[in-house]
Amino acid sequence: MLLVELQQAQKRSVGVKQAEKAVLKANAVKVYIAKDADSRVTARLVTLCKDNQIEVVDVESMNELGRACGIHVKAAAAVILKN
Repeated sequence: MLLVELQQAQKRSVGVKQAEKAVLKANAVKVYIAKDADSRVTARLVTLCKDNQIEVVDVESMNELGRACGIHVKAAAAVILKN
């Protein structure tokens, strides 16, 4: 499964704003973005990842990404943080 690495990560953060902060601070290892998230919300994050050579993983749905993060709500994005 694609999300095993995210589920097992010691440090992770959930949400587009948190992911953007991690990328800007060079603290991001890998970013996960839900395919069904509004592109107006995720577009800046995708650009930041490209500019900073951070790997982006597409996840089928916001529900699936939220579950992988252990939360009971949808998530548009999540990030694995450096230890």
